[in-house]
Amino acid sequence: MTLIARPRLRLFLTVVLALLSGPPLAIALASLSGIGHRWVDILAQFVGPALVAAVLLILTSLALRLRTGVLLTGIVGVAVVIAGSPQWFPAKGWPAGDEGFTVYFANLYALNTDVETVDASIRQADPDVVVLIEVSDGVGASLDALLVDFPHRAIGPRSTDGAGPSRSVIASRWPLTALRTPFAQLYGVAAAAETPIGPVTVAGVHLTRPWPYQYQWGQIIQAQELIDWRRTVSGPLIVAGDFNSVSSARIGRMIRSKTRLVAAPGWPGTWHAALPAWAGLTIDQVYRSPDLALVDRRLGRDNGSDHRAVVTRFVRAQAPPTA
Repeated sequence: MTLIARPRLRLFLTVVLALLSGPPLAIALASLSGIGHRWVDILAQFVGPALVAAVLLILTSLALRLRTGVLLTGIVGVAVVIAGSPQWFPAKGWPAGDEGFTVYFANLYALNTDVETVDASIRQADPDVVVLIEVSDGVGASLDALLVDFPHRAIGPRSTDGAGPSRSVIASRWPLTALRTPFAQLYGVAAAAETPIGPVTVAGVHLTRPWPYQYQWGQIIQAQELIDWRRTVSGPLIVAGDFNSVSSARIGRMIRSKTRLVAAPGWPGTWHAALPAWAGLTIDQVYRSPDLALVDRRLGRDNGSDHRAVVTRFVRAQAPPTA
């Protein structure tokens, strides 16, 4: 009889696997609950890492040939997938053609002064519109060289909050008209870009972190400002930003339900850049209005920040085919 065949040892290992399944199950339930309390919402942010943990537990149960363990960890894995599905499997829309535009979004991190790395990241993505937040003074001083292919720009006011002084920037290959935003708490910049498919409003935003709080209701207030502003915008709209929240948690639910904006798929993750992308949190998102269809979403090359860049491509959307 092998050690693993001993009933007591099998029971012990099954109990251990069940206990280890507790955290990912708690995260899944927090996300599925829809409860907006801040401590529940904190758990809901980690549905991505919870899936990684659940998969590892399932594989361990299979390797140990523990039938009960496989059942328990499998149930947890299914719960996590259901909880994360709004984030990982959103609708992409039905493309109406091939002509479109590519958006590069990145939180560059206010202490990042590596202009060469930022430049290499943008060039590798080959975008048509660039949306940057937390542009440090060091990077900002080199904008003309960094964005030489994007002569049309809208630059937000300089902020001294956070890790250091920074600005938000939207740059385009095509004519761009800066738009006034009524944001009082939300850090953002907006512009109307002339694209091959017509005018498209583009916004870059940055919400405060959920914890530790700069102020407890900060994210909710900022999200509501974005929701109110969105009601004033007609036509195609792209909102790219560091939301400091995954799209399946409280802030994402607010935005999705009250703006009809749809987030690009949230995997692989964008933060922290030191982690493997498959284990990261997708707090950097690109939302689109339903009159646009998402063709592609991928991560950009390292840009020297603790956030990975997100590269998305959009075309006009058509009504979905009927059966």
